[in-house]
Amino acid sequence: MRAVFGLVLIVGVGLAGGAVMMAKDFIDNYKSELANERAARAAVVPTVEVMVADRGLRYGETLQPDAVRKVLWPKDAVPEGAFTDKDLLFPPELTDRRVVLRAMEKDEAILAVKVTEPGEDAGITSRLERGQRAFAIKVDVASGVSGFLRPGDRVDVYWTGSLRGAIEGANGEVTRLIQANIKLIAIDQTASNDIEATTIAQTVTVSASPEQVARLAQAQTTGSLSLSLVGAEDDTIAAAVEVDQRSLLGLGEIEAAPQQAEEKVCTIRTRRGAEVVEIPIPCTN
Repeated sequence: MRAVFGLVLIVGVGLAGGAVMMAKDFIDNYKSELANERAARAAVVPTVEVMVADRGLRYGETLQPDAVRKVLWPKDAVPEGAFTDKDLLFPPELTDRRVVLRAMEKDEAILAVKVTEPGEDAGITSRLERGQRAFAIKVDVASGVSGFLRPGDRVDVYWTGSLRGAIEGANGEVTRLIQANIKLIAIDQTASNDIEATTIAQTVTVSASPEQVARLAQAQTTGSLSLSLVGAEDDTIAAAVEVDQRSLLGLGEIEAAPQQAEEKVCTIRTRRGAEVVEIPIPCTN
């Protein structure tokens, strides 16, 4: 009996020791996993919530709350003008909604420059910067760059006309660059840059200062205007450009014919009776 009791005691002590070892291993593994998780958490990039489009959005569309959603965005890479709170995008105290100004694809961040203020119209007035005015220019397939113009493009404006009456002695027509790198905000009646097909426009609307508007109006009244498309990444400044018919053909300036010096005649007057007669004599100087 004593032997059985001793055997049970030994087995119990062994089981207790095994349980302690298993518990110790479990605790050690837990501490190791916890340390790894803390290390991984420290290495994760800090993020913030940013409002993005939940589907494709098009110009002129009213932005509704169900068309956006929140995503985690790297804190150091949040685009300027992004909305980090849904209440900023849809103020609870306002019932008027924002309108989409630029097409957006699914999961694209909603930026302040891509939508209007709540209740604001998406017309071309929302595209005009402070101090700028909208001015329409008549174009055709030739002067309008064959229909490749889009709102948001920049163009150089050339004037072709006659200088007769403006400059004494001017003859023929001249082409001159009158405005460089001017921004288009609408093609015909479309201010959206979602134009997919090539369109032969009849008018383009540009954003210009009041002084530029006056220059363009005068140029359009006195001659014809042509547009030249500027490259998207072109930051060069166009110099003064003027071409007339003679410079186009490489004829140079018209030189005035040299005037022949008039021969000087010296005379003396003498009286012959009742008449006074001039008699030529050699000039002494």
